[in-house]
Amino acid sequence: MSSLRGTRLRNSLAVKVIFSTVLLSLILFSLVGSALYSKLSDGILNVKLDSSIAETRSAVFNAQYRFSFVGKPNNDVIASIVKDLVANSATISATVNGREVALLRSSPLTKEKVDYQSTSNLVSPSVIPEELRSRVRKSLGTEWAPTTIKYVNGNRIPGLAVGQTITIPTVGRYEMYLIFSLVSQNATLDLLRTYLLITGVFLLFMIGLLTWLVVRQVVKPVQEAARIAERFTTGDFNQRMRVESNDEIARLGTSFNEMASSLQSQIHRLENLSLVQQRFVSDVSHELRTPLTTLRMASDVVHSARGTFDTSIARSAELLAAQLDRFERLLEDLLEVSRFDAGVAVLEIVKFDISELIERCIADLSLVAQERGVDIECNSTGYLVLIEADSRRVERILRNLINNAIEYAGAKPVQIKLVESQGTIAVGVRDHGVGLEAESAFRVFDRFWRADPSRARVRGGTGLGLSIALEDARLHNGELEAWGRPGEGAHFVLTLPKQAGQSIDGRLIRLQPIDYYSTGD
Repeated sequence: MSSLRGTRLRNSLAVKVIFSTVLLSLILFSLVGSALYSKLSDGILNVKLDSSIAETRSAVFNAQYRFSFVGKPNNDVIASIVKDLVANSATISATVNGREVALLRSSPLTKEKVDYQSTSNLVSPSVIPEELRSRVRKSLGTEWAPTTIKYVNGNRIPGLAVGQTITIPTVGRYEMYLIFSLVSQNATLDLLRTYLLITGVFLLFMIGLLTWLVVRQVVKPVQEAARIAERFTTGDFNQRMRVESNDEIARLGTSFNEMASSLQSQIHRLENLSLVQQRFVSDVSHELRTPLTTLRMASDVVHSARGTFDTSIARSAELLAAQLDRFERLLEDLLEVSRFDAGVAVLEIVKFDISELIERCIADLSLVAQERGVDIECNSTGYLVLIEADSRRVERILRNLINNAIEYAGAKPVQIKLVESQGTIAVGVRDHGVGLEAESAFRVFDRFWRADPSRARVRGGTGLGLSIALEDARLHNGELEAWGRPGEGAHFVLTLPKQAGQSIDGRLIRLQPIDYYSTGD
């Protein structure tokens, strides 16, 4: 049940439209959201960078100004100024919006010089990237780089380091860095990212909901039309679509209903015509029985005495007998067709060897094959293949297929192949004569149909043989299929179950023969 529901969902037009719309919206929102987030984050960080650079320049300028106006510098005075600068240039904590200060020496310390390197709030000097320090030493301006503020106690927060060189009297060049916390900016970006995500999910949900509402209005009539069309396949033409407005869908419903009414009318008319035709065939066939019997008796008397007649009269007696034979076959075929139409055809099940039956059919038609210069090749000789079926009907099928193959073989060999499995047998009859058009293979089983209407029936067939053969095969729960190509011959495959009432378990003989592929087509 769940798999059936899953299949219906996968094949649902509404689900496909909603899924496509939501997927495209998701892609669009992802692109727009990414671009918007990138633009806003760049703006927020650029504002922080500009303000940080300005603050750094101001702090370095103030520090250099104080060092420049030291009268007689000594170690204590300079140490006091450095301590004051570090304390005033930094806040108590930079974990939210503050900043830290690092004063680092640019050259190795000598014994004559005092080390004034220091940082605020126990910040580790290693927070300043070496790449940034190298750029600061080479530059006369302000340089910056992103970093992570690491405290001696192990705390870490994202930050931005901005530095510039400064000259300390009696000591030389030092590097002064202001390290700004980016916690506030990152929190803002995280909040922005969350809002964008929530907004995107909400918009996707609303788009999906609105799409479902719109698609439902459009697809519901289509689903109703599909449901009614499925009912048509079962023969129920009384279903109609509801028409409640004047829009395009309503016009579709109106046209659909008109089409259904027209189809129902045509089918009823054809059914009535078919019933009349079936009744006519049945009545005529039965009514012809009695006069045909009388004619046959008279013909037999004349035919038996033809030796006493003149040559022309004797020939007429022979022609009369031959035409009566053909007429009897036609009448028998019409009676058989009427039984199929009336649904009263029954099987007389017996168990027999179909291999022996094939050999008998070949023997009976051997003279005909010799007259046409056709060699019959069969692989069934010596095989015992027992099936439960109506031997009379199966023999009629095989005779018809072999006779047709001989007639259209064009003096080329005819191959007959018998294949069996545990529950199925198949017989293939292959000729290499005039062949069939591809579309003719579907109509060859129609009653009275001929691929070439101008072609005369050499052996006086009724035009019902293949149609009756197909009905006989289906009466056994079997199949009879045809293949053909112009100039390449034809191939008929009969497939029957071995046991009466069972079904075939597959196609044992390929409809398109192997020798056809070997020609290069």
